Amino acid sequence: MAIITPTVRPLQPPPGSSINFGAQVDGLDLENLTDDQFAAVRNALYQHHVVVFKNQSKLSPKAQYELTKRFDPAADNYGHGKTLDAKRSILHPDLKTIPHQPQVQVIGNGFVPSYEGLENIQLKHPHHRTFHKDHIPDDKDYDFTRFYRWHIDAALYDLYPPMVTTLLAVEVPKGRRQTLLYDDGSDETLDVPLGTTAFVSGENMFDLLSEEDKEFVKTSKVEYAPHPYIWMSQAHSLSTGLGLHSEGLELPESDLPPIDEKKIMKFPMVWKNPVTGKLALQIHPSAVRKIHCADGVVIDDLATVREIVYKMQRPAISPQHVYAHDWEEGDLVLFNNRGVIHSVVGAFKPDEVRLFRQCNLAASEAPIGA
Repeated sequence: MAIITPTVRPLQPPPGSSINFGAQVDGLDLENLTDDQFAAVRNALYQHHVVVFKNQSKLSPKAQYELTKRFDPAADNYGHGKTLDAKRSILHPDLKTIPHQPQVQVIGNGFVPSYEGLENIQLKHPHHRTFHKDHIPDDKDYDFTRFYRWHIDAALYDLYPPMVTTLLAVEVPKGRRQTLLYDDGSDETLDVPLGTTAFVSGENMFDLLSEEDKEFVKTSKVEYAPHPYIWMSQAHSLSTGLGLHSEGLELPESDLPPIDEKKIMKFPMVWKNPVTGKLALQIHPSAVRKIHCADGVVIDDLATVREIVYKMQRPAISPQHVYAHDWEEGDLVLFNNRGVIHSVVGAFKPDEVRLFRQCNLAASEAPIGA
């Protein structure tokens, strides 16, 4: 039997873009990957960070889960743990669990009569008006949009951030595009497909820093709030989706579920790529609470922490650095959750149905720093 070797083709950036990540992989049966073929896929992921497989509509939830798990065989819990069960969590409305494969979630928009054991499900695509301090006027909503929330897929309490997330496009609305606005005093905009997923490279984010800032992030750690998605549930996002306004709206610890100090997550600001050794600035800007500096100083003024993180991350989300995937039905996208941050984008009409499957698993090991 001939051994099938996958073809890996770097994605071609659009005119004016400086994107240097992303690849399409062809020639594999993802339901029946050999160890050598998976090794090639893993290498492609850590070399290119976002890997696209076309025409995967028939991929089963079981195979999607098994592919995701293969990146970290000791992992098994859904990446956000019991966050889904917390009614106050900002993630609660966005995800439905597939009954026969509970590590795989369904996300999207619109009414779906039946899918993989789920019946009469109403999906709701996150809209920036529910999370941002201000929003695009309703009469311009279908022409313009924003980044909803830049993030890493991670519980950020008790569980380690997943190695990889897999996203499968089952049903995708056709045709319409939107203009993404930054609305932060800059005149930056980005033409995006409806309901795109936007990615930026953490390695590029690190490379854009000054030498002084590179030294700071290589030697500092961030501490995340306990139960962060409940903690931030009353707060408002900046218009760029890159972190929160400091208005004192975060819930006090007395209003959170019980807190185990040992489960509070503290990670290096930069994470090392396990294949290339390159460093990526990987911070969830909405969930960060403190910065621990190399000299022992702890920056715990929340507004100051957010200003520091924003200053370091903002250059890398400018339009020329953003990869906005143009989803087609059957696209399976794997992304290096420890090497990119990403955001939901878009405003859908009620009758525009978008159906996706997502899988990520809380990692068995913490990220490795510089």
